[in-house]
Amino acid sequence: MEITDIQNAIRAGQIRITDHADEEAQNDMLSYDEIFFSVLTGKIIEDYQDDKPYPSCLIYGNLFNGEPVHSVWAYNLDTKWAVMITVYRPDPSKWINWQRRK
Repeated sequence: MEITDIQNAIRAGQIRITDHADEEAQNDMLSYDEIFFSVLTGKIIEDYQDDKPYPSCLIYGNLFNGEPVHSVWAYNLDTKWAVMITVYRPDPSKWINWQRRK
């Protein structure tokens, strides 16, 4: 999976946001604009090619204020749609430089 696929889907408005992702965004007080910005300027740090029904990945990026954020996205190669599965502010005790699990 390429991050450009997800970035292009965001730019084209071809995205779905799960109820879980919406709830997590609200809990962490994250706006969709901030989340999309973090993906458009972010990078894939974990790839889950065997996920079903579509491959997914964990993206690390930064909010407008520079704070780190992680989001998990699935991507359908056939329809070119992306699905935000979850989003969260990473726990510093679990990550090295926000990009590698401890």
